[in-house]
Amino acid sequence: MTDSPTQQDVTSRIGRYVTTVAFDEAVNAYVPPPLPPNPPLALSPILLQRLSEADRAIGRLDGVAMLLPDKALFLYMYVRKEAVLSSQIEGTQSTLDDLLQFENAALAGKPLDDVTEVSNYVDAMMYGLQVIRDPTGLPLCLRLLRDMHARLLQRGRGEAKNPGEFRRSQNWIGGTRPGNAHYVPPPVTEMEACLSDLERFLHDDSAAIPPLIKAGYLHVQFESINPFLDGNGRLGRLLIALFLVEKKVLHEPLLYLSLYLKTHREDYYRLLQEVRLRGDWETWTEFFLTGVAETANNAYESAMRIVALFRADRERIAACGEQTNSMLRIHELLQTHPFLNAAQAQERTGLSAPTVNKAFDALEALGVVGEITGKRRGRVFAYAEFLKILESGTQLRQAGG
Repeated sequence: MTDSPTQQDVTSRIGRYVTTVAFDEAVNAYVPPPLPPNPPLALSPILLQRLSEADRAIGRLDGVAMLLPDKALFLYMYVRKEAVLSSQIEGTQSTLDDLLQFENAALAGKPLDDVTEVSNYVDAMMYGLQVIRDPTGLPLCLRLLRDMHARLLQRGRGEAKNPGEFRRSQNWIGGTRPGNAHYVPPPVTEMEACLSDLERFLHDDSAAIPPLIKAGYLHVQFESINPFLDGNGRLGRLLIALFLVEKKVLHEPLLYLSLYLKTHREDYYRLLQEVRLRGDWETWTEFFLTGVAETANNAYESAMRIVALFRADRERIAACGEQTNSMLRIHELLQTHPFLNAAQAQERTGLSAPTVNKAFDALEALGVVGEITGKRRGRVFAYAEFLKILESGTQLRQAGG
């Protein structure tokens, strides 16, 4: 076990401040030291326990993901839930319902910028996953992060913020200007060296740092460098899941910490600053590993609830007698399209319009779906219990709440 370092010991963990001019005022910008922390992380009994709990929870989640009857379905929905949460942290007002309805075009109406931004997140995530899984593709690297960033900001409010390009001007976090900011990242002249160091550490396995701890390091360093004009938070959270897939800690990118970070937002920002100001990687790592365990356990429980719901509803439908076949086909479609109208069901199942309408009526009578428009024509049905499981933790607070 490593003894806990004293404040004097950790001086080399603390970055330096450089004076730069931004918007005609001189500000102190922070330049983080290269990773890994020096001196190394003090692995106290509590930290080793948190690492063990996180490893165990990740292993259980990975195991259930392999056993799911439709891994693609769970990934499809889980990525979308994460996209909503990650975007809410950045201040968007979109919900999971909004995203699913937008993607499915079940309800008419022009998509809002908020929904577009969440949809971009899904696109960036799936693109990154595809690239690192392709034997001829890129590893997780700065170029891939830029490519993902281009997708993240391709439409919506971020499209004027240089998608896919590292910033060429000073940015800041919090406050109305650099002079009263909560945090000022390194100036462009220092940022490029910081990014090179980050990429070197990303690919260097010589230090034998446990992947979960290394993922926590990478996230903090990326947030401290803040290399883009917009989208840094979302990309920094995506980096965690993709790194763990690349290191084969997870087969599917099912670990997303946005709900945990959203719930513990004040602690999260405080601990990022504690690393920068005092070199306190121990408290950050304990917080991060606690979040990994909590998040993995929640994802495992959601997977189990979804599997149980689908099985129970299939059994209820099978016991109906009449129209069982058409009802089962629509039920299967609802598992990937929890908002569905008759025209879509007809197109995707090949069933006739009268058959589809009768099947929807029977599913509604059974309590499997509910009609949400209140209209007689152009009806849209929602798979309410499935959506309830998916939406757990993603509901926005009312104004003032």
